[in-house]
Amino acid sequence: MNENHARLCTSPEWAAWLQTEILPSLAGGVDLGDEMLEVGPGPGAATEWLRNKVKRLVALETDEKAAGQLAAKYGGTNVEIATGDATEMTFADDSFDSVGSFTMLHHVPTAALQDRLLAEVLRVLRPGGVLIGSDSLAGNDLHHFHADDVYNPVEPAAFLTRLQTLGFGRITIDVDYTLTFVARKPMKSAAGEAAVCGS
Repeated sequence: MNENHARLCTSPEWAAWLQTEILPSLAGGVDLGDEMLEVGPGPGAATEWLRNKVKRLVALETDEKAAGQLAAKYGGTNVEIATGDATEMTFADDSFDSVGSFTMLHHVPTAALQDRLLAEVLRVLRPGGVLIGSDSLAGNDLHHFHADDVYNPVEPAAFLTRLQTLGFGRITIDVDYTLTFVARKPMKSAAGEAAVCGS
């Protein structure tokens, strides 16, 4: 992460923007359940807000230094910090009621790896569980801002199909000055198959 990027992501202004502009509208009307996974919390700009909405929040961070800083900050709270790769999670199937991902998908270097991460999210969600997320939209200024960083923005027009192909349902995607999305893991029918309308 370059210096400008690191400075922004650790700033109080960035945390305030996420916590007042993005998270309340994104999570409004969504039941996050008791146990939530936050993927790629970085410096924890969303973590403080999220931990007050659930009984248990697990934050999965790939960067060991960032994970250590979060562990020091949230020791003794309802937040657990795990270090690992979100494309190869060690959590059991159906472990969480909800998963959150905020302005981190564009740091995943390829669409294939983004899909692998999203497939892992689907796996660890309980049936009926919800993914909520946001990401930056591609732009020339953002491209320059990410100089010497991984920068692979999600294409909003293709994102719905990608989520559907992976198996998510009840998908809402909103494109404004940022990309926000809500998607659910389908419930299982008595026969163990995904419940389909009319079946």
